[in-house]
Amino acid sequence: MPESITAPPRTIAAVDLGSNSFHLIVAQIENGQLQVIDRLKEMVRLGAGLDNRKRLSEEAQERALDCLSRFGQLLRDLPPHAVRAVGTNTLRQIRDGGAFLKKAEAALNHPVEIIAGHEEARLVYLGVAHGLAGNEEKRLVVDIGGGSTEFIIGTGMETLDRESLFMGCVSFSQRFFPDQKITRQLLDAAVIAGRLEVRPVQTVYESGNWELAVGSSGTIRSIRDVVRAQGWADKGITRKSLKKLRKAIVDAGDADSLELEGLSENRRPVFAGGVAVLSAVFKALDIEQMLVSSLALREGLLFELLGSIQHHDVRERTVNTLVQRYGLDKGQGQQVSETAMALLKQVAESWKLDSTELHLLLQWSAVLHEIGVAISHGSYHKHGAYILANADLAGFSRQSQGMLAILVRAHRRKFPSSQFDELGKDLQEHCKRLAILLRLSVLLHRGRSPQRKPRLDIMAKKNNIVLSFPAGWLEEHPLTTAELEREAKYLDSAGYFLSYS
Repeated sequence: MPESITAPPRTIAAVDLGSNSFHLIVAQIENGQLQVIDRLKEMVRLGAGLDNRKRLSEEAQERALDCLSRFGQLLRDLPPHAVRAVGTNTLRQIRDGGAFLKKAEAALNHPVEIIAGHEEARLVYLGVAHGLAGNEEKRLVVDIGGGSTEFIIGTGMETLDRESLFMGCVSFSQRFFPDQKITRQLLDAAVIAGRLEVRPVQTVYESGNWELAVGSSGTIRSIRDVVRAQGWADKGITRKSLKKLRKAIVDAGDADSLELEGLSENRRPVFAGGVAVLSAVFKALDIEQMLVSSLALREGLLFELLGSIQHHDVRERTVNTLVQRYGLDKGQGQQVSETAMALLKQVAESWKLDSTELHLLLQWSAVLHEIGVAISHGSYHKHGAYILANADLAGFSRQSQGMLAILVRAHRRKFPSSQFDELGKDLQEHCKRLAILLRLSVLLHRGRSPQRKPRLDIMAKKNNIVLSFPAGWLEEHPLTTAELEREAKYLDSAGYFLSYS
């Protein structure tokens, strides 16, 4: 988790841990704008090291950690809130990914978030959109990575539709060209498989639903470089140039023989798979021409980081959208939130909860704690946790989304200690303590009275919590006293000891 932000950083960085390549981009903030000062890219081929049981080979881990160590050397002087590192398709799949993630974070010396496919798509679009003219035309953006392909329709800086499909240059190269041999039959089979993958979302993304098609990331840029070097297309990639490219790679016969101007040696082993995926996209969505952007996910990360520094956190908008969509009681959520933050302020130091990120998660969980009522009042805390764990929450990493869901799950009734086990060891205690503060805040506002509650003093040290009310207040509120008595029993079973007077 990022530490508390004391001063806006002047230099920020983004790290993209893709299935094929790892990227680092560093930029300086000048007058509110980004000036890129350094870029690094290494072909790690993380996805190629994933076996059928979703275990990452030692060789792939070593390649990845060596790369992250080099990146870490460049980032060692940057504070945590100035760096954002995310993992995509392969890291989403790794069985026991937590063990590798710890090694990756140690090598990089910065936290690594695992983001869902829809969130990856949003960040890709954010990066690409910053490189396009600021008109209101609808754009289709396609990003082919090593293990997944993202599809986005958007206008301006806003996305309208987002999808992530399980096909990429590495996964298709392994599946259809495992020994690097390229035949017409294998290539046709790969294209058909890609079209089948696109078919469920075809009607949303096909021609007619957008005015401009744009591609991003290494696979599409490599294809653009090759067709342009051969003189098959002057601007971007065309359907005819792709047809000529397919013939050229079949004529080559294998990846080692792909002597095409514009194609780097590092790209050869996964080039046929990438061509197959893009060909499937062109055919399925009836694309005639695709422009190519030099910006992608890592630039999207930078722009998002810049926005958060300038206090434009997209997650705040996501939370507000959920409040509206599920018809939540804003007044109740605000009262619970204010009380939770007042309690947090008193124990932040003793409980080591001084992270800005933790403060935000407590605030948002308080606002959203009743979201499950939209399904049923019975066990609404469980319904709410399910909604938050499975919804498409723009701006949230899988980890922060998971923590938000756990906090809502834990805000009432029996304290669900086992729910916290899925979090890393470092976060389990933080999240439990936030849950206790949320539980106490919800308890105090159970009556839904618009009247402000009296100042409540709280002291917390390790697993001991002491609440102090104004003299005589508890005697005047016997229902709250009964609630606190029951809460003390709930917390006692979880190893926390609550006293009050």
